[in-house]
Amino acid sequence: MKKIILLFTSITALANTALAQDNTTDLRNRFLFGIKAGANYSNVYDSQSQDFKADPKVGFAGGAFLSIPIGKFLGLQPEILYSQKGFQATGTFLGSPYAFTRTTTYIDVPVLFALKASEFFTILAGPQYSYLTKQKDTFVNSDASSAQETQFQNENLRKNTLCVTGGLDITMKHIVLSGRAGWDIQNNNGNGTSTTPRYKNMWYQATVGYRFYR
Repeated sequence: MKKIILLFTSITALANTALAQDNTTDLRNRFLFGIKAGANYSNVYDSQSQDFKADPKVGFAGGAFLSIPIGKFLGLQPEILYSQKGFQATGTFLGSPYAFTRTTTYIDVPVLFALKASEFFTILAGPQYSYLTKQKDTFVNSDASSAQETQFQNENLRKNTLCVTGGLDITMKHIVLSGRAGWDIQNNNGNGTSTTPRYKNMWYQATVGYRFYR
């Protein structure tokens, strides 16, 4: 959390410096297209398995977005993102300790409602659909038990997940600095048969974007 606070402090300071030197045109009534790239700082939480302890990991995030005005102060911002999430974890399985790292790659499609408080700051929040495209697992076990690793690899994961996300955009002409936080509404257990820990993704996201307009 301290890292996120420092990140937003740095972004705000950068924006204030740039705005003091620039007369930015008010684009809140314009239809805009943009691209962006950055990083996710992701983790998971699980309220049903007390032996499951997860630590965060960093992954890539990037894609495209549209800014659709609904008047000067309101709008919609649909996005499509390539988004890496996951976690690092330790725990016990069948009485044996393990260390485990999972990287999950999603196509995220948030549809965000935009409150354009000023020409430089926009508050966004809304639902998100996430589709799991790839998963990479790294498993370390003190007893070298292949049965435990196979159980992780064969678990039934949910590929289609509903989420909520929100955050802030800071805009400076073509440049957009974005911060987001998001949470899964549904857990990872696809059909309920998986015996490995049930969890939900949560993540912080920071990106730098470029808006195209004339």
